[in-house]
Amino acid sequence: MRERLFSLISKYHLKANSDLGQNFLVVPDIIERNVERAELGEKDSVLEVGPGLGVLTDALSRRAGKVYAIEKDRRLVEILRAEYDWPNVEIIEGDALKVDFPRFNKIVSNLPYQISSPITFRFLRHEFDRAVLIYQLEFARRMVAEPGDKNYSRLSLMVRAKAYAELVERIGRGAFWPRPKVDSAVIVLEPRPRDERIELNEDLVRALFQHRRSTVLAALKKSHHMLGLSKEEFKRVRGLLEAVPHAGKRVFQLTPLEVRDIEEFLSAEGVLG
Repeated sequence: MRERLFSLISKYHLKANSDLGQNFLVVPDIIERNVERAELGEKDSVLEVGPGLGVLTDALSRRAGKVYAIEKDRRLVEILRAEYDWPNVEIIEGDALKVDFPRFNKIVSNLPYQISSPITFRFLRHEFDRAVLIYQLEFARRMVAEPGDKNYSRLSLMVRAKAYAELVERIGRGAFWPRPKVDSAVIVLEPRPRDERIELNEDLVRALFQHRRSTVLAALKKSHHMLGLSKEEFKRVRGLLEAVPHAGKRVFQLTPLEVRDIEEFLSAEGVLG
């Protein structure tokens, strides 16, 4: 695997595009472990975002029935199509944040780091069985943080509302070419059963976590504009906020269910549309 990657880099005189967050994973053992974690079989259709030079794609193609690999860099798309003859792999050229996703049930990706947050939220809007994803270590820690942890954030809350996330492996920066400035980590993500998923108003979540160390009451007062309230409207409902559920709790201590309590109260009082 490693030899194949560096052979292609040399053959095509490639330089990684830092604007696209290109850091290619070059350690075969890590790639194999991630493929194993995905628990792939012939009936599985796998989505891969950012296949790079196809090292992970090649491993996935030997286990899954179908692999859809979305690549934004036209240079890499042309190399993948020229260098590999995969009967069960479809290369999709485009931006993974914009292209229509094909039907898939699993995701395995070494993600471009600068799209970590939006692509994760996009994944969570789709149905799938399991995802094995590589993120920057700091981002991964925020994904799995629990209420009250120093890393607990809007990301932590929104992921927890929809899925189970586990950090299963830390990866040193030397496992990539070019070498990134930070370590990475592998996250295994599995959606919660449908009846356990909690849909939350994203405007409310942003408003709260804009002031994550404040109390709920203080955060709502400071971020009322993020809820679409004018100064006049805020003055009208200001008194109501005193009765909001969990008003004295710090935002970074809130569970998804508690945020839903706040949302239901604000909706019933006409504060949220």
